[in-house]
Amino acid sequence: MNLNIALLAGDGIGPEVIDQAVKVVNAVAKKFSHQINWTAALTGAAAIDAVGEPYPDETHAVCMAADAVLFGAIGHPRFDNDPKATVRPEQGLLKMRKKLGLFANVRPTFTFPSLIDNSPLKRERIEGTDLVILRELTGGIYFGERGRKDNGDTAFDTCTYTREEIQRLAKLGFEMAMGRRKKLCCVDKANVLESSRLWRETVQDMEKDFPEVEVSYEFVDAVAMRLVQWPSSYDVIITENLFGDILTDEASVISGSMGLMPSSSIGIHTSLFEPIHGSYPQAAGKDIANPLATVLSAAMMFEDAFNLKEEAAAIRAVVNKSLAEGIVTEDLAGKNNKAYKTSEVGDWLAANI
Repeated sequence: MNLNIALLAGDGIGPEVIDQAVKVVNAVAKKFSHQINWTAALTGAAAIDAVGEPYPDETHAVCMAADAVLFGAIGHPRFDNDPKATVRPEQGLLKMRKKLGLFANVRPTFTFPSLIDNSPLKRERIEGTDLVILRELTGGIYFGERGRKDNGDTAFDTCTYTREEIQRLAKLGFEMAMGRRKKLCCVDKANVLESSRLWRETVQDMEKDFPEVEVSYEFVDAVAMRLVQWPSSYDVIITENLFGDILTDEASVISGSMGLMPSSSIGIHTSLFEPIHGSYPQAAGKDIANPLATVLSAAMMFEDAFNLKEEAAAIRAVVNKSLAEGIVTEDLAGKNNKAYKTSEVGDWLAANI
């Protein structure tokens, strides 16, 4: 099978962790007789430095021509520390989501048996956790009208949603729940926000089309509390852009490391697969970053973009093997165990495929 993959390494540790995922994907391709056609392109701060634009037209053309996009990370502290910067790496991410129609961010949260005690939460709280959060990506406050008034002393950001935007995300959530434990939770703030009331009304109207799915509606503040109290009670969660941004990062600590969690963004034109962590510039170039979230994102790519479940299972199996045998970077190794370099972990994973 010929697989055309756009490779967007991005900034910070992005190139280092992407390199390890490429090693693993190439090993899988060799084992299962696939042909991988990689096409690299610039995005984020790297693209700003090269052409002055965080998501250039050339990069968009590469993504549009690809069957899937494997993405590293975006961000650089020189932009974070300059509130007056007019062009920022993160603008490239928002532009990419909009132009590719990436409307649903899919973030699984699960635990690894060998690492369950690494979590800051008690074992009995998190054992059995296996949930997915679907975050809407193209609407909400990040894309609404914004500005300043009163000589700059008042600022506003507007949260706007259409019924169609909610329906397409909710449909994906209902379908995902049907293939899992048939439980769906719609997270909103309908007691205060009109946009949340539209979310709740829209999802309620869709319940009749999925009678087997048990649907609940919870306020975002309550879910933020329950995610650390009893995360295993959730199956599929759907929510809007800002709430999803916050809840998915909160859920990431359940596994014990943000460096372990993969994600995908399902799109109209193509889909993108990326680790949930950021560019971690403090570790860039040191060969110490954890590549496992990126490698597991590649497993999601094989399964969701190409329907190659055996290949995805092979990647997940070798990642579990590396964790069980302690072939991990310093964030997981602990004080008394050997810490492997990013590149060494990638080499080991590829060899063991």
